[in-house]
Amino acid sequence: MLHVDLDQFIAAVEILRRPELAGKPVIVGGRGDPTERAVVSTASYEAREFGVGSGMPLRIAARKIPDAVLLPVDAPAYTAASDEVMATLRAQPGAVVQVLGWDEAFVGVRTDDPERNARAIQAAVLARTDLHCSVGVGDTLIRAKNATDFGKPRGVFRLTAENWLAVMGERPTRDLWGVGSKISKRLADLGIRSVAELADADEASLVTEFGPKMGLWYRQLGRGDGTAEVDDTPWVARGHSRETTFQRDLTERAEIERAARELSAQVLGDVVREGRPVVAVGLKVRYAPFVTKSFVHKIATTFDRETVTAEIMRLVDRIEPDRPLRLLGVRAEMEMPDEARQGHTPTRGGW
Repeated sequence: MLHVDLDQFIAAVEILRRPELAGKPVIVGGRGDPTERAVVSTASYEAREFGVGSGMPLRIAARKIPDAVLLPVDAPAYTAASDEVMATLRAQPGAVVQVLGWDEAFVGVRTDDPERNARAIQAAVLARTDLHCSVGVGDTLIRAKNATDFGKPRGVFRLTAENWLAVMGERPTRDLWGVGSKISKRLADLGIRSVAELADADEASLVTEFGPKMGLWYRQLGRGDGTAEVDDTPWVARGHSRETTFQRDLTERAEIERAARELSAQVLGDVVREGRPVVAVGLKVRYAPFVTKSFVHKIATTFDRETVTAEIMRLVDRIEPDRPLRLLGVRAEMEMPDEARQGHTPTRGGW
């Protein structure tokens, strides 16, 4: 199986539209205005050399590179480019394609020379879209995904059971697909800091810390094991969410409730188009200066908009009074259709 990852995708699309930006530090985020509250969506390789990366506040990115080119996010353009790439992947002989997002997908092929297929994919994507990609080759989804990091940019790299620990063993657990900074810290508290240590970790300790499903999954990640099948079942959204970062902190209760109702209406509009009932609601809040909390509440299965809105507003009541609010997000989880891969969509480990 192959993991195809487009190099600096969003920045690359912008550079294709503005060739004069090639070789310059390009930062895409928000409305392209560093005086507003927004984060970096992506940065060109030239910008990354200055320490700018996705998720960084736009104002900090602009401070790091005063002469950077800042551009607003143009989601329709990225969707159109992504569609062309995925169509190219599906056109490969015998390919099974599992889309992961705008800029990446797994491709399953039967071949004696996966590197040749990887290079053929790179050539086909470049010919059709003028975009470059890196390809990871693996005998599981996890290994293929991690292999891509070693091939960037524009390269091909293979990770299998034979070389997994030799390549990954001494690396920190946060380098694994599916292990972020918070999980790596919890693992470190258990004395697990490297991939090799995670691969050899005591199952009981992991289950105690993370639960019976996730504990075993993290150990599986350490070994690079897991699903060895690319699944092209169409992705089905588990839920819809909307959020907004306020340019001015909200402090008045009436303002917060009004914003929550507006976001709820937007989310419900998305849900109606899905035609599936709501089974849970969620709220995300970020207090100033930058403390984020999330609340989730299961509800009785319903199509009723007023009921869903009322349940969301119950969560709004949990917002701490007199704490300035800089971000608010609303989410509605929906009932999954029977054909959606046994009730769930593809995940990082293939669970």
